[in-house]
Amino acid sequence: MIVPPLDAHLTYCTNIHPGESWAEVSRNLRTFVPHVKARVSPNAPFGLGLRLSARAAEELESGDELARFRELLAAEGLYVFTLNGFPYGRFHGGSVKEAVYLPDWRDDARVVYTDRLATLLSELLPAGVSGSVSTVPGGFKPRVRTAAEVSAVVTNLVRHAAHLHGIAQRRGQVIRLALEPEPACMLETIAETVSFFHEHVFGRAACRELGTLLGASSAEAERILRTHVGVCLDACHMAVEFEDPHEAVAALARAGITVAKVQVTAGLAVPFGAAAHASLGALEAFAEETYLHQVVEKRGSTLVRWVDLPDALASARTRPPREGEEWRVHFHVPVFHEDLGAFVSTQAYVRELLTAVRARGLEGAHLEVETYTWDVLPAAHRPGSVVDGIAREIAWVKEELS
Repeated sequence: MIVPPLDAHLTYCTNIHPGESWAEVSRNLRTFVPHVKARVSPNAPFGLGLRLSARAAEELESGDELARFRELLAAEGLYVFTLNGFPYGRFHGGSVKEAVYLPDWRDDARVVYTDRLATLLSELLPAGVSGSVSTVPGGFKPRVRTAAEVSAVVTNLVRHAAHLHGIAQRRGQVIRLALEPEPACMLETIAETVSFFHEHVFGRAACRELGTLLGASSAEAERILRTHVGVCLDACHMAVEFEDPHEAVAALARAGITVAKVQVTAGLAVPFGAAAHASLGALEAFAEETYLHQVVEKRGSTLVRWVDLPDALASARTRPPREGEEWRVHFHVPVFHEDLGAFVSTQAYVRELLTAVRARGLEGAHLEVETYTWDVLPAAHRPGSVVDGIAREIAWVKEELS
């Protein structure tokens, strides 16, 4: 029987490995994970941050696949404590961009998918370990603007919370949905996130709605929502938004919002000086066509946003960044890299966020390295094999936590 460590659960997200079917995911797990474990946790159980597409999740439920997966976990000294339920469909091998948010939380398909993930996780969790499922922060901001659209998001979050409560009642397991704030999304900043939880997730209407579903009082419904719906803090996303990491963690604590998961990720920091043109030229290598790479520029006390890096680069041709201004770019780079030549990574921000999280206690915390961009990283910043890169990232995080 796998007995996981009692302190923080630290892993990497398997979305770094391309694969949309369960057969592909299973093959990746057998190919890469044992080598990573041998490097980072040779003598102790190693937790998995498992990414399952909607297709893979459905296939894992079929036949004897789940039983065979449990056998693999036991044989390799692995356990599953968190799932990445953000990308519903294809995540590699073609343009993803803003389609990564679809279906969003307005859509019944998102509820069905996330319910299935939670049910699978309940079958995989070791005794005494809580689970987390990270997910889309409502939806892409341009698609979720009206009161009716926000209401649809909240209704579906309530439906999923009822499902998680049912698992807790039947099996005694706490599984938390972790909404992941991200630039250009409905929940973009920590301030927006706190406001949304206060007004909607923990608000009167949501509590009445859940109370009706479960036959519970509004007070009990609020307790259930606070137990099962929290946030996933992605260090790259937060750095791009120029969030103060200590204040962000404190604001969530004051609001009673659980940090269910922390993704230990670094992005790009581009402080502009006299040679701004050189930095802009170097950024061209990161303007690739698979993922959305949101950009936020700090001009004094003002933040200027672009949905994608090519948009920001085009804007810079008519209004070049000035000395003292800075861009932050949502492009995940290995956390052990700080110097990227013409600019740096947000590694220093990752360090500060880990300090803020550690100050509030790490026991049982879910920490996940998530450099899913490995295949599209410029070659100069992708040293060694993917196993080498993952092992170095986890080692860097362990060193910081020590």
